[in-house]
Amino acid sequence: MSVKPVKVALIGSGNISYTYLNTLVHGGFQIVDVVGCSDLIPEKSAARAQLFGIRQMTNEEILSDPEIEIVLNTTQLWNHTAVTKMILEAGKHVYSEKAMGDTLEGAKANYDLARSKGLMLGCAPDIYMGAAYQTARKLIDDGAIGRPLLAHAMCCRGYNSHYAPGDPKDPAAGSAGTTITHDMGGYYINVLVSLLGPVKRASGYTKFYEDRVYENPLHPRYKQPVAREIGGRPRGDSVFLSALEFESGVFGSLTFNSESFFPEEPRVEIIGTEGILTLPDPNNFGGWGQDVYLKRVGNSVNGRNEQFRVPFTHGYGDTDPAVPPKSGKPEPCYNSWRGLAVVDMAWALRRGRPHRSSAELALHTVEIIDAVERSMKDDRVHTIHSRPERPAPLTPGMFGMGEASIDNIL
Repeated sequence: MSVKPVKVALIGSGNISYTYLNTLVHGGFQIVDVVGCSDLIPEKSAARAQLFGIRQMTNEEILSDPEIEIVLNTTQLWNHTAVTKMILEAGKHVYSEKAMGDTLEGAKANYDLARSKGLMLGCAPDIYMGAAYQTARKLIDDGAIGRPLLAHAMCCRGYNSHYAPGDPKDPAAGSAGTTITHDMGGYYINVLVSLLGPVKRASGYTKFYEDRVYENPLHPRYKQPVAREIGGRPRGDSVFLSALEFESGVFGSLTFNSESFFPEEPRVEIIGTEGILTLPDPNNFGGWGQDVYLKRVGNSVNGRNEQFRVPFTHGYGDTDPAVPPKSGKPEPCYNSWRGLAVVDMAWALRRGRPHRSSAELALHTVEIIDAVERSMKDDRVHTIHSRPERPAPLTPGMFGMGEASIDNIL
């Protein structure tokens, strides 16, 4: 290979580290060379290192290794700000799990730090780079729905922090900046920005239900009231409804709800002058029931406009969910391509071009969520100051996997 591979290491060897390591180690991307992983619990990093044939390292070893250029931060959400700052201060480029920070102030501080040091900073999710949403991007750009007018996005879940038996082990879980808004916000905001461009203004409503009790029988505080504070911090809101005005003139709504039920109810719909796109869960890359549907003016049967499934124009859909993870145990999102944006960052580093999952896009997510939360308090519509570029589309083609075609795609 004529281009020198970029050495990558991972900090935080918990659940989501599996899919990142699987993509970066076994995905056939020769531009990245994963050298090691770390965790505050050594048993976790040892297991991941053995499974993927990489080195078990400490945080200090990763940060002091002059050959490691990109560090992947897959720690828990409430640690993202501190760990990203630590990596940037060591002079490394960072790709972080979502969100970039649990406060706007923390995210903005790291954004400024990265810029001052001339370092790349990116943040998950990168699902907009997968088959389903790249197909949707091409349809919109090609005019398949005419002029986009409205966007509706919704995520309903039943994973309240007070249901989780592991809550006492993670005292920050459920506090402000760690609930469904910051956990899931990036998925929906990233795909909307990729399809429609950045958000100009935002307002809305958020709520925490004061009358809730711990409902999981395994929880040590089962049936006790859920306190408004946790770990010395206020609890995060669990219901979120926003009104968005995109710079392009499109109006949108964004709804998050973790007071609901399983299975999850995700929805994304883009309405235009000539058609409607109904899109799959932005937590998935596409395929296996996660498909793109188009209802277009003129496609009528018996006087009704019919909806039809659009074949993917791009590769990198989810892999077969029937094939179990290599660890032999349940792994979240194990059949996805999480980490494509790290590959893109590596190429951007070598080619001297911007990376798609930019620091501006990551900051945009946190700023929108913060604006809606402030809107609830001050009854105002807030201007969004960050203005990320729409991530450049990938080249169409069913390339499957591997380095043979990724050079032309990215």
